[in-house]
Amino acid sequence: MSWLDEVRFDDNGLIPAIAQDVSSGRILMVAWMNRTALEKTVQEGVAVYWSRSRQALWHKGESSGHTQRVHDIRLDCDADVILLTVEQIGQIACHTGRESCFYQQLVATAQGHEWKAVDPVLKDPKEIYR
Repeated sequence: MSWLDEVRFDDNGLIPAIAQDVSSGRILMVAWMNRTALEKTVQEGVAVYWSRSRQALWHKGESSGHTQRVHDIRLDCDADVILLTVEQIGQIACHTGRESCFYQQLVATAQGHEWKAVDPVLKDPKEIYR
């Protein structure tokens, strides 16, 4: 049996993949992989994901230049989530120009709760995606 056969892809042939910064431990993003994306990630040593909206493979950073060099790949106990430990090239993982896609924090307000952007934009997305 191949190592790929041990991965439990969902009914659409996908598995969620968490990208974590190798230095800080911060979660940068969550994306999807299919069998080919996972195989290419292993072969190339850079993160390759599956775009559900475009229905196509995409190399992280192919248009922005903000690639992810993979240091480690782990599979969770249920074999249905991938964890990539990566070096984020250019310090920007999010399409909004931030370090992480997890830049919104739930904060208490007088009216209840609201989401607040707590991380700065490092680069204007208009400069990243032309």
